[in-house]
Amino acid sequence: MSTVGSLLRKVLLFAWLETRCCAFAIALLSGVAVSQALPQLPIARYDLLVAYGVLLTAVFLACRWESGRDLAVIAVCHVIGLAFEVVKVALGSWSYPEPAVLKFAGVPLYGGFLYAAVGSYVCRAWHVMDLELVRYRAGATSVVAVAIYANFFSHHWLPDLRWPLAVALLAATAGTQVVFTVGHTRHRMPLALGFTLIGFFLWLAENIATYLGAWRYPDQLHGWQPVAGEKIGAWALLISVTFVLVAWAQRKRDPGRGPAGGVPDPDARAVGMPAPDTRAAG
Repeated sequence: MSTVGSLLRKVLLFAWLETRCCAFAIALLSGVAVSQALPQLPIARYDLLVAYGVLLTAVFLACRWESGRDLAVIAVCHVIGLAFEVVKVALGSWSYPEPAVLKFAGVPLYGGFLYAAVGSYVCRAWHVMDLELVRYRAGATSVVAVAIYANFFSHHWLPDLRWPLAVALLAATAGTQVVFTVGHTRHRMPLALGFTLIGFFLWLAENIATYLGAWRYPDQLHGWQPVAGEKIGAWALLISVTFVLVAWAQRKRDPGRGPAGGVPDPDARAVGMPAPDTRAAG
């Protein structure tokens, strides 16, 4: 029974740490929910959400839940996300049907905060759970991530290389593990499994967001429908872009911890892996 109790405590602690890592995303989705419930206001809901996203960013920075370097990476995620949105909305993949002043090519500027929330999650996970990478091949993973991002645009005109790129990502990350801390114990999982799990939870978040009217897929314009399950795979691939950016930033922050903040040997814990970070991280 004590073993079961210990396991349950560890699972609950892991869930709490993940919640802390998702703080920006949770706050943003909560803001979307509240904005939908508000009475008619003189300012468009999408514009109100832009101001809310800026406020959230300022609060996280002021509380030191995110560093200046984290903010720079998250800003890049915001810009990359907006570029992605402009193309996809123009092609009819989804839409933002509500009016707004702060809207460009059919995309409200708050749309970038949805991608910033993903960047915030990865940055905070790195700090809160003291992430390290084992046998991370930064070059190969980065090349595949860029190709994945490009394919999400090009498949509208050229053959869709999603499955070949998924195989390439598996090959690039084969043997790569993420080492993380829960309580006083270090754990590890394959990086590819981490991408898959994040993809699943992003799909759940996407269902919540579309239900709240954050955006609409074509089949949701006349009533909400669950987001297609195939989006799990799309998110599992797309998260590699954010991960590569954050990993690069972490390597610049602390180059002494090996490639992209990682260690070359899976047994390196005994010869110098740092102790778990006990600093408050929000």
